[in-house]
Amino acid sequence: MNLLQWNQLDTDAQADALQRPAQAVAARTRESVAALIAAVREDGDAALREISLRFDGIAPESFEVSDEEFAAAERAVPAELRQAMIDAAERIRVFHKAGMSQGYAVETAPGVRCERMVRAIGRVGLYVPAGSAPLPSTALMLGVPAQLAGCREVVLCTPPRKDGTADPAVLVAARLTGVDRVFKLGGAQAIAAMAYGTDSVPACDKLFGPGNSYVTEAKQQVAQDGAAAIDMPAGPSEVLVIADAGANPAFVAADLLSQAEHGPDSQVLLLTDDAALLERVEAQVQTQLAQLSRADIATQALDSSRLILVESLVQAFQISNRYAPEHLILALREPRDWLPQVEAAGSVFLGDYTPEALGDYCSGTNHVLPTAGAARAYSGVSVSSFQNMISVQQATVEGIAGIGDSARVLARAEGLDAHENAVALRMETAA
Repeated sequence: MNLLQWNQLDTDAQADALQRPAQAVAARTRESVAALIAAVREDGDAALREISLRFDGIAPESFEVSDEEFAAAERAVPAELRQAMIDAAERIRVFHKAGMSQGYAVETAPGVRCERMVRAIGRVGLYVPAGSAPLPSTALMLGVPAQLAGCREVVLCTPPRKDGTADPAVLVAARLTGVDRVFKLGGAQAIAAMAYGTDSVPACDKLFGPGNSYVTEAKQQVAQDGAAAIDMPAGPSEVLVIADAGANPAFVAADLLSQAEHGPDSQVLLLTDDAALLERVEAQVQTQLAQLSRADIATQALDSSRLILVESLVQAFQISNRYAPEHLILALREPRDWLPQVEAAGSVFLGDYTPEALGDYCSGTNHVLPTAGAARAYSGVSVSSFQNMISVQQATVEGIAGIGDSARVLARAEGLDAHENAVALRMETAA
């Protein structure tokens, strides 16, 4: 990891220190993804088979998971893992149900009633990564709020394993949330299939889920094309830790490595005003790294990661808000007191005993979060992500008589005669 002193960096060096790895290769990624999407749009399932053979080493006749495969997955998943998923799903359900949007109605003037209705999005597509590591937890994070929202149809895509099957734990997690249409498709091609539809995969109204830089780019391209809406930019994982002198260096190092092991394009940052802590954390990173089964992947991610010495914790929060991390860990003595300083973050973890891994799996919050600075404007997945909010209004004779003049004045100011006339005609009959 690179050790930096923030106040010794010029403006350009500070910007470089906060650049994500994926941003450095964005142009090349865009071109590759565009070609994959074009192929799927033109050739449908045939393109999916060719691309799957090229990237996954298999070209199945049927992409959709069969009832027999679901049954085999149920038998393959250990009881302990199944129970852990059941427990996690319940906590996710409790948290998300508490924050569900409600419709409302209000009379804004005598005879004028305005309402907001909540409706589930008809067909949604969920993407569950399974490249270097399958993520059944993501199936829970997406499936539970989709179920609570009441979406009519839910489609899930997840990359196939070497033998052409989907990961059993992902299938069991999907079924736990009521999802029974799963396709063995990964990468940008899966996003294209769910956005435009093929003979096998139905076109979806909105796409959800995290992924690597290619998946994230594919989501953005299909959204720009108007093919499907997306939840947010949710690409390579990242964590930023703000720690004080009292932080446990082993805990901090473990949190950094838990994100670094996600993938070579993940990024981890530590900001602290204590130089001695930086040295202890760096030593702990090397000690713990040697014990990881995914040490090679974590090592690549650490090449783009930073240990940064700041002048004060106030400055640390200023840098964090500029970076807008997916995950923000406050390894501070009074972490809740610092929450007002947080302006942009996907999810915040308070204190020494709240590792980011709890949020990844089973605390109840959602781990599908905005990355690459998108937390400045986007929020993590919730039930409302799977819903549309529709406004309704109704005016009586009394109502249009009371507020019609305001509409006519505004219409004249904007030069929209037909708008004014639509109101005026009704006011004449209401007089």
